[in-house]
Amino acid sequence: MGLKLRPLADRVVVEPIEREETFAGGALVMPDTAKEKPQQGRVLAAGPGRLDDDGDRIAMEVAVGDQVLYAKYAGTEIKVDGQKVLILKESDILAVVEEA
Repeated sequence: MGLKLRPLADRVVVEPIEREETFAGGALVMPDTAKEKPQQGRVLAAGPGRLDDDGDRIAMEVAVGDQVLYAKYAGTEIKVDGQKVLILKESDILAVVEEA
């Protein structure tokens, strides 16, 4: 990304990972409106964490490079240098995907 984003508080910038759409019997082109929104992505940037009522910083549980699952309609989608990214709160992240 040419434009640098520095998320604030407990926000993260996530690059959605599009799933391959393969169909038996040949090529079928689906319009974007018929495709399901991805719910998995890679963390590109993470904020420092939110402040609690006493002013202490609560560390983030995700880090840059983590592959995560997030809520279906979470965050705000923007385009940066032609690339779709999501800015969402850490609480919208449901899990970190780990290799077995």
